[in-house]
Parts: sequence; structure tokens; C-alpha cells
Amino acid sequence: MHHMTGKKQRTLSIVKPDGVAKGVIGEVVRRFEKEGIRIVAMKMLHLTKSQAEGFYAVHRERPFFASLTDFMSSGPIVVMVLEGDDVIARNRKIMGATDPAKADKGTIRADFAGNIERNIVHGSDAPETAATEIRYFFSDMEVV
Repeated sequence: MHHMTGKKQRTLSIVKPDGVAKGVIGEVVRRFEKEGIRIVAMKMLHLTKSQAEGFYAVHRERPFFASLTDFMSSGPIVVMVLEGDDVIARNRKIMGATDPAKADKGTIRADFAGNIERNIVHGSDAPETAATEIRYFFSDMEVV
């Protein structure tokens, strides 16, 4: 699947607490690897409420901020750095639309997600946010 000749990018992927609880970490990883996307860093952690608030600071004024950060600190997550050509767009395609009801068949969210908030995975939406989000979780030493 190396048909896109874009530039090499990195993006952050998170398997959210619902994905960890459902036991789909391996399936998420498999889908990235199947598409030729390299995982260059990975770890599991359990965010505190304030760490979740820090990560989602851009959404602080939104009505869903409290419930989102409650959810994201409710259990362990797996954070990964993905690398590949046009990996930001490719990862978003693999994940599917934020609302699982609108996600294409065969995407992670269509296959596993319960609702728009408990939607299994997070992926950065642009190169700038990817860089910031990767830095939030990983030091240079941790990225291969």
C-alpha cells in the first residue's frame, strides 16, 4: 500500500480507554502494520484528569470537554507514534469518521466504537498538532 508518494510524516495515535477495555490494541496495531505504517514509539499509561485536560487544552471551551477528559482519564490508554508517507491522512482514513455512525465500513470506528465520544482511537489532524501531541507524550529518546 505504498501508492502515495507524499512526504514522510509522523502522527500520534491513541487507543482510548474503551479500546483498551475491549481488547483491541493488537487489532489497531495490526491495521497500521498491514498498511505499511511503522510504529516508531509505543507505551501504555493512565492519564490523570489534569493530564487529559492538558492534552485536550484546545477544546477547553467546548461543552464536551469535561466528559471527554473524564473518559480519557478513566482507564489506561496506549499512545503510539506512527511514521510513513502521508501518515496523518492515512491514519485518519483507517480510523474512520469521528462519529462511528458515519464511519466507513471496515474502519476501526465503524468496527468497534460505541459512540462519538467513546470512539476507540485518536489521531492527530495536521502536521502542527501531530508535532505538539507527540511531544506531549514522548521525549526524543523514546522515538526510534
